[in-house]
Amino acid sequence: MTVWDDLVGQQRVSGQLAAAARDADALVTAAAADAPSPEASRMTHAWLFTGPPGAGRNQAARAFAAALQCVSPDRALGGSPGCGFCDGCHTALVGTHADVSTIAAVGAVIRVSDMRDTVRKSFTAPANGRWQVILVEDAERLNESSANAVLKAVEEPASRTVWLLCAPSVEDVLPTIRSRCRHLNLTTPSVDAVADLLVRREGIEPDVAAAVARATQGHVDRARRLATDPAARERRAAVLKLPLRVEDIGGALKAAQELVDAAAEDAKQLAERTDTKETDELKAALGATQGGRLPRGTAGVVKDLEDMQKRRRTRTQRDSLDVALTDLTSFYRDVLALQLGSRVALANTDVEDILERMARGSSPESTLRRIEAVGACRGALDRNVAPLLAVEAMTMALRAG
Repeated sequence: MTVWDDLVGQQRVSGQLAAAARDADALVTAAAADAPSPEASRMTHAWLFTGPPGAGRNQAARAFAAALQCVSPDRALGGSPGCGFCDGCHTALVGTHADVSTIAAVGAVIRVSDMRDTVRKSFTAPANGRWQVILVEDAERLNESSANAVLKAVEEPASRTVWLLCAPSVEDVLPTIRSRCRHLNLTTPSVDAVADLLVRREGIEPDVAAAVARATQGHVDRARRLATDPAARERRAAVLKLPLRVEDIGGALKAAQELVDAAAEDAKQLAERTDTKETDELKAALGATQGGRLPRGTAGVVKDLEDMQKRRRTRTQRDSLDVALTDLTSFYRDVLALQLGSRVALANTDVEDILERMARGSSPESTLRRIEAVGACRGALDRNVAPLLAVEAMTMALRAG
């Protein structure tokens, strides 16, 4: 199993990255042997991965990072980097490689304080790997200060440093940054390709894999979670029943409250799994005594961690709401397809009776207005409007049609 196996439906991108990894391997090998570098190389110091949600931007970037750190002995026999089994590949894929740094948005934006240490590290030589790799998972969330810090690092990188930026589109990244990157655009994988991956890699039953792949319209991560997490399936089922609960004002407001509460509970469960462990590990690293007392002058470090965890919980709640809103959009898209007699395959066949009821009871114009209301709610959440206010406005608009 190579590092490229999880890039569903991205054969063109995988081929380009594999070729660049081979050239990168040749560059490092030549440098180690004090030999001249190859004249032509498909390797470069900065890459920009774009594509719609679920296409696998982050997975492609991490697979490339693993291939750059591959130390498989098969390379000397003509094998390609990215075996997936060696120590370099494994640690890069699971996120523990010393020379692969990952930056992701904890809150609404990536602040310059989140980037400072990483930018400083980008100017150093690899500690024990072949390349110093900086992976920015949410490059569209760089604010002005953090984007300028990245720009300076990308303009004059160290000789063995590689920047991997991931964003939905090139327009989401500063022109000055994207002009210095090699651009790779990923496409949404087909439903069949996602279902096949779930069967092969997760052992999911074929009919279940096909259903969740269709429900998520090719979003690999969401399909995997729906197939393996009963709680995620319950939340989706509740969301798809929401259009039937907004027939009166009281029902609309109650549905909004329950949707926000479900997202908050999802964020709380994630925090319970991670926050305590992070806090305990930090305190141990700072040398806390058995009674939990911290050494003098270290309380500020713990406070910084707590602030980061609070921002992450807020981000997780908004991400959970966004998943629910995506499901709602998919629901009304199916309703519109039925109303217009379209031959497009329905995504939510498990609630086809509800779809048909909604299609008979409303017009295509009202369905379009409801889709716009869901989109307006997502936009409001992006602007940091209070979640309950944004969702209540949406459910009232869904009621009005």
